[in-house]
Amino acid sequence: MDKPQTMRSFVKLLVTDAEASVRFYEGLGFERIASEPPILRLQWGGESDVYLVSHPSSLKLEGRKGMGVLVGFRAGSDGVDAVAAKAAALGAHVEGPSVQPWYTREIVVTDPDGYRLNFIEPA
Repeated sequence: MDKPQTMRSFVKLLVTDAEASVRFYEGLGFERIASEPPILRLQWGGESDVYLVSHPSSLKLEGRKGMGVLVGFRAGSDGVDAVAAKAAALGAHVEGPSVQPWYTREIVVTDPDGYRLNFIEPA
């Protein structure tokens, strides 16, 4: 018997400027899969889904978005250096690369809304 189709994990990020966010994410190498405002679906490396959601103007977001959260992705065949270069060209803040005790080499990229994206590769 075939295993039932299940949805893989994904993350939803509330964004203030959907078009600016899409330009940023596509500039990093994410692929736009679907666009049905207020939601834009992007995918990293054919595996990881990110939904950018334009939040309603009536919703007041207080504080720093994503505080204490890293949204993680495998860097892919081009590696963290290529992602870091793309992020820097987009004007994003990039931390690293750094080698972690768990044998990964990582960078953290901050998106236009302040969300922190963690790209990793084997060390």
